[in-house]
Amino acid sequence: MIDLFTLDAEVRTDLGKGASRRLRHANKVPAILYGEGKESISLTLEHKNVLRAQQEEAFYSHVLTLKIDGKPVECLIKDMQRHPFKNIIMHLDFIRIDAKHAISTNAPIHFINEENVIKLGASVAHHVTEIAISCLPKDLPEFIEVDLADLEVGQTLHLSDIKLPKGVTSDELAKGEAHDQAVVTANAAKGKGDDDEEEAATEEAATE
Repeated sequence: MIDLFTLDAEVRTDLGKGASRRLRHANKVPAILYGEGKESISLTLEHKNVLRAQQEEAFYSHVLTLKIDGKPVECLIKDMQRHPFKNIIMHLDFIRIDAKHAISTNAPIHFINEENVIKLGASVAHHVTEIAISCLPKDLPEFIEVDLADLEVGQTLHLSDIKLPKGVTSDELAKGEAHDQAVVTANAAKGKGDDDEEEAATEEAATE
């Protein structure tokens, strides 16, 4: 089985726009690795390997290993530049991580049991699709699961209602109660409830 979270990389010294164009023509991706108070390193990766790995959702929230000239370095993907209309990765930014230092990143949300809400004659409005979190690398989740099994019509779940994995904290909630963002709302279906109440619930969630 291919390890999609381990990528071979080479240090590059040929820098500049012209050099990057030549790399892309050779089916390679220019990249940079920085962070943890160490000097930035310019890198080159095989485009086909990056293209395959980035198809997995977990690639964006998983601890990755770059094998730089054979030496493993743990990191996270911080930015990815894509071609505006071609299926080409133009550039990658990686940030080093340390097992002893907390990291901040975004974890995607997986909503489950959404069909239970729909059976009640409601529609589901997703206000956010990811949550900004902080944790040690060992505690980094690939996604945050939000169970809608008990969500009632007209109810909104906020960040404070979401159970985060052990060792994981919400960056927004750390700023105070005013940052308790709305995550998901069960709106009454048109014609099956009070439209004014539905609009008020949605507006209230949007302004929080």
